[in-house]
Amino acid sequence: MTSNKRILILAGDGIGPEVMAQVERVMEWLAARRAFSFEVSGGLVGGACYEAHGTPLTDETLADALAADAVLFGAVGGPQWDDVARHARPEMGILRLRKEMDLYANLRPALVFDPLVAASTLKEDVVRGLDLMIVRELTGGIYFGEPRGVDTLADGTRRGFDTEVYSAFEIERVCRVAFELARRRGNRVHSVEKANVMESGKFWRDEVTALHAADYADVELQHMYADNCAMQLVRQPRQFDVIVTGNLFGDLLSDCAAMLTGSLGMLPSASLGASDAGGRRKALYEPVHGSAPDIAGQGLANPLAAILSFTMMLRYSFDAADDADLIEGAVQDALAQGLRTADIMQDGMTGASTEAMGDAVLGALDRRAG
Repeated sequence: MTSNKRILILAGDGIGPEVMAQVERVMEWLAARRAFSFEVSGGLVGGACYEAHGTPLTDETLADALAADAVLFGAVGGPQWDDVARHARPEMGILRLRKEMDLYANLRPALVFDPLVAASTLKEDVVRGLDLMIVRELTGGIYFGEPRGVDTLADGTRRGFDTEVYSAFEIERVCRVAFELARRRGNRVHSVEKANVMESGKFWRDEVTALHAADYADVELQHMYADNCAMQLVRQPRQFDVIVTGNLFGDLLSDCAAMLTGSLGMLPSASLGASDAGGRRKALYEPVHGSAPDIAGQGLANPLAAILSFTMMLRYSFDAADDADLIEGAVQDALAQGLRTADIMQDGMTGASTEAMGDAVLGALDRRAG
């Protein structure tokens, strides 16, 4: 029996509870069939928490997140909270979690399952077999740099400004994550910046080069400008294994890579913090798709990104790669049956509800487990 893993589930708003319900079914299957035991607790976040407590994240739920081995997050937000004060908006719940948990490394895979090759807007021969990982620095850079603001100059002209700033420590720790991941994958890293026009970019390149020479010379390293990387992602995406970059460029490039797969509804993510003295690291896992309030409560949501986020949890928090492989294989099998939720619907395929897609994954798990 694998020792109990403490998981906090924060389903959130919109389709979050619907997709998370299917993840819980997979967790129950693992507990019953693979002797993988979980201690699961839940909490409110986002708009649901605001309605109950007047804040998007309570101190008590934050404490639970800090104490958990991993957090499974659904989605937050919806039009009913558009007029709420900025500090109380649902999105501030996830931002506070990232900050307080110091989740500095955001992992965004772009994986094209064979049955979904035709769902991409790119040619099939371009995306077939695609499996890349973007590692985005999540707690620094221009989104957090100071000074920032809007002011008025002496002549009355208004200006807005933000500061792009990175310390050597921030660069090193996120690049270590990228190099370590590459060693477990294709052993290639592309470090992306704008060293040709930005001082912070030149500094980033210098620090990555030094780290590579000191500790990761066995990993292939290439440097690439961010604009070229965007072009190469749609030109020849299979050249990439692991891409590591700062917060701003990671934001842009990960969304670009996301659409190579055909749907945001298929994309998981992980946000990782530093390991403590016992080797445990704070971590939060969430689907990329958001709360999708227009389809919430209708059973139309695609649960596969949430299920795949759980497989990332198994890999990176619990060192359970075999179980992660098993579930990913079951997702592939479910898609191969021709079942499709609305976001990935293709001609000749069979429409499936959120629950029906969960049923298909569980059925495939039964067959694979024998």
